[in-house]
Amino acid sequence: MVDAMAKADSFAPNAVASRSGNPADAIAISPANADVLGKYRAIAIRGIHTPAQHPVWIEGWVEATAPQAFVATFSENRHPVFAIALEVVKTGPCHTARLLGGRHANGNFAPVDPSWLAAAGEKPFRALPAAIARSLPGVDILALERLAPAHGGCPNPLLALPHTRSPNISLAVDLSGGFEQYMARPNGKRKRKKHRSDERKFEAAGGFRRYEAGSESEVKALLDAFFEMKAARFRKAGIPNVFAEPEVQNFFRRLFTKSLSHSPKPFSLQGLEVGGSLRAMTASSRTSDRLICEFGAIADDEPSNASPGEFLFYENIRETAEQGLPLYDFSVGDEPYKRGWCDIETVHYDVIVPLSMKGRLYAAWLRMLATLKLGVKNSPMIWRFAKAIRRRTLGQSEGKPSVESD
Repeated sequence: MVDAMAKADSFAPNAVASRSGNPADAIAISPANADVLGKYRAIAIRGIHTPAQHPVWIEGWVEATAPQAFVATFSENRHPVFAIALEVVKTGPCHTARLLGGRHANGNFAPVDPSWLAAAGEKPFRALPAAIARSLPGVDILALERLAPAHGGCPNPLLALPHTRSPNISLAVDLSGGFEQYMARPNGKRKRKKHRSDERKFEAAGGFRRYEAGSESEVKALLDAFFEMKAARFRKAGIPNVFAEPEVQNFFRRLFTKSLSHSPKPFSLQGLEVGGSLRAMTASSRTSDRLICEFGAIADDEPSNASPGEFLFYENIRETAEQGLPLYDFSVGDEPYKRGWCDIETVHYDVIVPLSMKGRLYAAWLRMLATLKLGVKNSPMIWRFAKAIRRRTLGQSEGKPSVESD
């Protein structure tokens, strides 16, 4: 997948595609202008969706990146019941319609009215690719990546389309019995001991403060520090920096600032300062049943005898349980520091549907690439070897494991 801010040629929907003889039951393909985004927001408020389809996310991405964006809206008897916001980007030789946010959008589940979905079946969703192809004839492929299998007790209706398993699984912590019950597990005693030890070290280093950004200035300070810390980590690991583009950074500043006016905040930032210096931070999103770690980072000069990243996760997970949420979700990516906490694995799925002959060839390549990635990541030995090669060829040094979600 291409995550650079590659702009497509100008694309404007030119039709409304009906899926039945009744014009009141139609898939409307519309530019993502203010009026359409207002209707999207109304569907999202009434229905269910995951964070990367929250109106704050969708509106923020459109404002910050000015994409070639459109919204496909399903209606029943002229009543909107489902919406999906997409953008057209140039990926390799093709124009691709993808979810807004690209690689940054994970665990995706588009806004839908659950009562309508229960009786709708798969047929309306199978009509989506053809509707996009008719309305946007220059688009070669529809790529909906990292789709959550279910949300809010409903299966993901977009999995009615051809799909394959995503290379990256999602890991989560089961907190349904509360934090104390979770810590009663075999590794709980070790975690408590390490947490108390780190706390003493932080106190000796000048004290510590764990906080959540509550103002625009705190949002800016935490994100500016994150962008610097993450850039250094990515360089060492030989990983392309998906946060490097100014448009992407501007988006995240807007996202977390706009969330400050919501209660509860759909997106929030947590920081850990030791001796007055930021040592670790996490960015979180929230749904009705979980707090999700979208991304995070630790200072590059982390003291070898303390673990600010682990300390912050401990506090985040404890607070999640205290708020009555049954899950703390580390999002996509399989890393040892996540395995130390998690007991739930969730497989995400990728929908790849070609809309042109060129798209057919590119779709075959994408499926082959996804299969190769899945095989590599399912073999610990091969995956360790691949990361070592990546560090040696693109990175500077091995470094310490970063706090990241992908």
